[in-house]
Amino acid sequence: MNLYILRHGIAVERGTPGFTLDSQRPLTSEGRRKLRRISRALQQLDLSFDVILSSPFTRARQTAEIVAANLNLNKKLKFTEALTPATSRVRLIKEINSIRPSPNDVLLVGHEPSLSELISLLLCGDADCTILLKKGGLCKLSVERRLIAGQCACLECLLTPRQLVRMV
Repeated sequence: MNLYILRHGIAVERGTPGFTLDSQRPLTSEGRRKLRRISRALQQLDLSFDVILSSPFTRARQTAEIVAANLNLNKKLKFTEALTPATSRVRLIKEINSIRPSPNDVLLVGHEPSLSELISLLLCGDADCTILLKKGGLCKLSVERRLIAGQCACLECLLTPRQLVRMV
């Protein structure tokens, strides 16, 4: 399985008037603009996904919707609480493993530090490995067998948003 991990784009700052809950913070206009370019880069890389799983938080949902629309994958987009910041990484792993038929290419869209902790868990077996996944950054892991909460993945690439945007 190829596991692609995308951090949401640039969102309005915490404490911005009108957005009392963290889960309600939307992407900024710059965030939306960069994500459209990033999704074009994903298209140029000829990426497609069997399923796109996203946090339901507004900024992640908007990120996933932009990518899904630009890749014509709207029907493959699903929202899950397992990608919200407070949810256990093990719950997310179980959810991915339960997808039938088993997918070859999965895109996860979520938040920090949860995504970096997931990457670390899959690469090193614990969440102590320091990974920097910038807003709009993309990581690709390859997994030989089923996902487990341990060393089961190989890092194939870790791209910054700047690198992705330069591909377009």
